[in-house]
Amino acid sequence: MQNEPLNTSSIQQFIAQVKNADMSNSREVKLQLPQAKNLAYTLGIVMARLEGDLERYVKENAGSEVVEVQLDGGGNWK
Repeated sequence: MQNEPLNTSSIQQFIAQVKNADMSNSREVKLQLPQAKNLAYTLGIVMARLEGDLERYVKENAGSEVVEVQLDGGGNWK
């Protein structure tokens, strides 16, 4: 299944807005509702895509790595 490219322009705009507010020592950042909705939807898509990629990665690599742990009992405690 091929994912369509992500349009992250709303995230980039928000980051630029926060940066500008920080540089001008503003105390707040305001978003119009359409801008806030685009940001929320984009973040939701990005998070869902990351979760799907992580699940696919875990399934592909399940059992491919062996971790060995040895315990010596810690007899040197005082």
